[in-house]
Amino acid sequence: MNKHILIADDDPHIRDVISFALEKANMQVTQAEDGRQALELFRTHPTDLIVLDINMPELDGLEVCREIRKFSEAPILFLSSRDDEIDRILGLEIGGDDYVTKPFSPRELVARINVILKRTQALPRAAEPAAGELRHGRLSIQPEQHSASWNAQAISLTATEFAMLQMFVRQPARVFSRDSIMNSAYDGNVYVSDRTIDSHIRHIRQKFAETGCDNVIETVHGVGYKLASCQ
Repeated sequence: MNKHILIADDDPHIRDVISFALEKANMQVTQAEDGRQALELFRTHPTDLIVLDINMPELDGLEVCREIRKFSEAPILFLSSRDDEIDRILGLEIGGDDYVTKPFSPRELVARINVILKRTQALPRAAEPAAGELRHGRLSIQPEQHSASWNAQAISLTATEFAMLQMFVRQPARVFSRDSIMNSAYDGNVYVSDRTIDSHIRHIRQKFAETGCDNVIETVHGVGYKLASCQ
């Protein structure tokens, strides 16, 4: 079944360029010309992924993301005309899955979208498929249901966050470098900065902290990250 993508950008030329590239890749597309229209369209007709421009009238992309995250974990890819580190980290911390700076290659954008969509329905390429539950202390993961919980409390994770957490649980004794996290969680096809990896880890920690788990992923200084005891 073809994937359905919502594109929200106030520039009609950019919307048309992205739409053409996605339709050529056999995806269905819906366009929104501002943030408010994007939010209304997604509420009434949810899509498989949302491409959100950060700087839009009515509601900007970050505010649209905040509202969507109140009721949906659909993947979100941000677009921005500024290669601004604050926007990048903020976008990822409020629930974005990836970030592309304008001008961009339509082919690269489609590739990034495909990587995100794969993470929502499949395990990372380096992992073997698993039918059963994965447990580590009070942490539990159901790979087929794409769900995670701590002490029986459900944790809502984005596709990228879930891929990272599952990678840690599958090798709980291993210390992962940022490069190895990127290669596994991003399927080896997309380069992201160390700061982006750190942002995702921080966001996972915040979500678990809200349920009472203060230490789900440990920092190993000078090396990377590893799974905590989760007791």
